[in-house]
Amino acid sequence: MCGIAGIFHAETPKPVDPVRVERMCEAMVHRGPDGSGVWTDHGIGLGHRRLSIIDIEGSPQPMHSADGRAVIAFNGEIYNFRELRSELQAAGFKFHTDGDTEVILAAWQRWGTGCLDRLDGMFAFALYDLDKRQLLLARDRFGVKPLFMARLSDGSLAFASELKGLLAHPLLRRKVDPAAIDSYLAFGYVPDTRSILSGVEKLPAGHFLLLEQGKRPEGAKQWWDIDFSQRESGSEADLSAQLVHLLREAVRSRMVSDVPLGAFLSGGVDSSSVVALMSENSADPVRTCSIGFDVDALDETGYARAIAQRYGTDHTARTVSRDDFGEAQRLAAMFDEPFADASALPTWRVCQLAREQVTVALSGDGADEAFAGYRRQVFHYNEDRVRSVIPSAIRQPLFGGLGSIWPKADWAPQTLRAKSTLLALAADSDHAYADALSVSDAQRRHSFYSPAMQGKLSGFQAEQELIAIMRSAPARSGLDRAQYADLKFWLPGGILTKVDRTSMAVSLEAREPLLDHRLVEFAARLPEKMRVNGRTGKYLLKKSMERYLPQDILYRPKQGFVTPIAEWFRGPLAGEARSIASGTVLGQTGWFDTGKLTGLADDHIAGISDNSRVLWQLLMLEKSLKHMEISE
Repeated sequence: MCGIAGIFHAETPKPVDPVRVERMCEAMVHRGPDGSGVWTDHGIGLGHRRLSIIDIEGSPQPMHSADGRAVIAFNGEIYNFRELRSELQAAGFKFHTDGDTEVILAAWQRWGTGCLDRLDGMFAFALYDLDKRQLLLARDRFGVKPLFMARLSDGSLAFASELKGLLAHPLLRRKVDPAAIDSYLAFGYVPDTRSILSGVEKLPAGHFLLLEQGKRPEGAKQWWDIDFSQRESGSEADLSAQLVHLLREAVRSRMVSDVPLGAFLSGGVDSSSVVALMSENSADPVRTCSIGFDVDALDETGYARAIAQRYGTDHTARTVSRDDFGEAQRLAAMFDEPFADASALPTWRVCQLAREQVTVALSGDGADEAFAGYRRQVFHYNEDRVRSVIPSAIRQPLFGGLGSIWPKADWAPQTLRAKSTLLALAADSDHAYADALSVSDAQRRHSFYSPAMQGKLSGFQAEQELIAIMRSAPARSGLDRAQYADLKFWLPGGILTKVDRTSMAVSLEAREPLLDHRLVEFAARLPEKMRVNGRTGKYLLKKSMERYLPQDILYRPKQGFVTPIAEWFRGPLAGEARSIASGTVLGQTGWFDTGKLTGLADDHIAGISDNSRVLWQLLMLEKSLKHMEISE
């Protein structure tokens, strides 16, 4: 796991200042504290920060191919590099190191961009071919590893693992994209379709960009996609056997490491499954870690402890204060772009704890997206069944009318909070799921904006990008399209961004075995009843793990990291809530109706309504703009 950066002049090759590349890398030293390197040639410069995991002493970067004709800066891990190495050796390639980086170079020389289909792993890399004068930028299938890009005023393309790497370049313009603000307020993060800064892009997951000196640049091309249009056949027992085999292989392949390795253990289905299968593959106790909160209602460490005891792991647990809001500014510096998932705070804390014991940690991320484990997916599946039997001409006025008059009862028991379900049933399938993923709907969100901001947006609504992804999905059903959107939009923009930044902040490599592409491709082909069965999500995964995990782990309500931001804004953060409208940065932007923001804070503090998620978004936006020194 590492950080990469570089500069490339395509149309008019110019000399690249190595000091500039070095400064871009230095901004990301946390991603690679074990070593650094810069290489430049006519019109190209590559930089690298290394966190040593495989072949600790023998794989410095940027690395040249054995024949010296290609150079790479690589961030990630290739889990099948030994198999590829053997195949390439049989074809006559020579190797001077024992790691995976040199294998990518040889694979490029053998198969060109076709090498990407052969790579099993998480990665973002920049590879320059000196003979072809071509630069290949590539990102893994799911976007586990990030890559930011910007075309600069001198004609160059700059790229880096994090936005802070680009911010270190003096030619980067720090101008905010208004559409990115709307996307952020819609979803709580800036999705990969946008960047907070105009002129900055993210290479999409499963895409590559191939540039050649002397030629006009072309756009990124997709090299992998997930297909939900096919269906597996076979009995539940047969499908379960296939699933367990794929799970075992995914976990086993991600346990290769030359440094200490362990796992996050929350006590939920996904992390517990990973730990159970790791224990099958390890003669020594698996190192596990978990964090709990000093409030019983939020604490899951008892479940984690039960799994640790069941599998005899070397377990470490730590209790942290739920009142961790004092680190909000530090969190903003980790992410650069505004990021409002408050669970990033406890995720960072568990990464800190893990780093005290290991350098690599396996996580359970990805199973909810692949196997339909989110409550919203289960609701969507069942709502679509209603949509299929009631014509829209009846459904829209009936449920829409009821939804419009039903009170928004955030305080009420779950069974009485029917407003969102009624409105969802009135909408078409794709719009309903886009609304389910959003923090605040477009009408409410746009009511916060000033007339000037409304003009800049020109009618843009962030949900439209998500709906377009769903409508282009290779899928059969509404559940298929919802999961496709989760894997292509929610996962890289939200979940994987959170894990990458919080783990890399403490120089920890996080691996996601449940995002093995063969496993996810199999999950996408499962019949719907093997994913959602009644009110149970992840049905086949849970049934398959019954031989490993107790019932109270498998079938208890999903919780995850819960952060009490509503209480914070009525207590220690009440002052910050009130000052958001007139904050030193947000107040200067002219983006918002300050009276509306003041009303949000006042109503929340008085207990009239729960506006905590929007207030947290605005607070993190303020802190992010301060961090990037943007005042608009």
